[in-house]
Amino acid sequence: MLRSLLFKYQDKKQLYVALLGGLLGIVFTLISLHYLIKVNDFGEEKDALGPNIFIVQKKVSSSTSLNLGVTDFSDEELRFYKEQAFLLAVEPISSNNFAVSFETEDPLVPYFRSDVFIQSVDTSFLDVHSSAWKWNQTDSVVPIILPRDFLMMLNTFMSSSGIPVVSDEIAMDIKFKLTLSNERGSANFPAKIIGFTNEVSSILVPQSFMKFGKRAFGNVNQEKVSQLILESKDGQFGLVESFFKSHHLEAKNAHLIAGKLKSMISILLSTILVVSILAMLLSCLVIIQYVQLLISKTAYEIRVLLRIGYTVRNIVRQFTLYLSFFLGIMCFAGFLLFYIIKQLLDSIILNAGLMIDVSLSFVTIYVITFIFIVFVILTRLNTYRNVRKQF
Repeated sequence: MLRSLLFKYQDKKQLYVALLGGLLGIVFTLISLHYLIKVNDFGEEKDALGPNIFIVQKKVSSSTSLNLGVTDFSDEELRFYKEQAFLLAVEPISSNNFAVSFETEDPLVPYFRSDVFIQSVDTSFLDVHSSAWKWNQTDSVVPIILPRDFLMMLNTFMSSSGIPVVSDEIAMDIKFKLTLSNERGSANFPAKIIGFTNEVSSILVPQSFMKFGKRAFGNVNQEKVSQLILESKDGQFGLVESFFKSHHLEAKNAHLIAGKLKSMISILLSTILVVSILAMLLSCLVIIQYVQLLISKTAYEIRVLLRIGYTVRNIVRQFTLYLSFFLGIMCFAGFLLFYIIKQLLDSIILNAGLMIDVSLSFVTIYVITFIFIVFVILTRLNTYRNVRKQF
């Protein structure tokens, strides 16, 4: 009876308009948030290097080839790069200045040997989830991260030898050997692959192993830094690219293109997310206005109910239940529509050949729950304030 008295003859057009606006805001919020997360995660956990990592070197020009320029980085340049606000970290890459060969040492695979180039980077830049990424002189095996191009070359060699090619998992079980040498002598070290990278063209070794090699077989007084590894802030790719151009630096084209696309898509989705949130806020304001209008139209009935013994809490509860029903439908319909659109977009993306993660992001479930709770709390507080005025 109380519900009929308060809501039976109310015009719900304004409420429906507000709910429609909130529904659209929810759909676009969930879509933009879901794909923003997926885009930022795209390509991670598939490479040894972490996200937003660039390996750069100075561009080689005709004057550089004629020894009229330098390609190594000075300490002053390193300090200058570290001062840039859009870069989180800048560190030199250590390279071998001694001879290194890499060969198989496993009876299950054919013999393969090649002179190689090894490097080491600070562990903070690596995305290797393995406790094996360490080395000291008492260890029997040197952990290495292999360039994926090198594995492709190894598979080409094995295929031409009539041997089945190997997958990543099998390659990580093969026994290898690194040989460090100079004009004074050499030393052999068993090696094991613990990861792969598409961004580095050299074999990566722990920093402790590189330092040992330089002490034992290299010349520490002639060490030069010809490459740097940089980590940029999220969404700052435009500044990073401009910085590279103005300072004649170059990075791997594939990484630059991927970074540019991720940055552009992230900016677009972030803009849609902001607009969607504003639409939901506007919808919430319209619902609050509707509640105020509803209370003003039923002011006489509310005052009568208060005088005959109903409490403010009893009346507010009726308004809250009434609005929660519509808000629940709005949120459920918004989430259902988002899921349908997500399935269509995922199908389009996969058909285009982009292997993006199509699983549902649980963040969207938390967000839709949060939106419902916020809407209910705001409308309840506004209802409570307006009903109290009827005393």
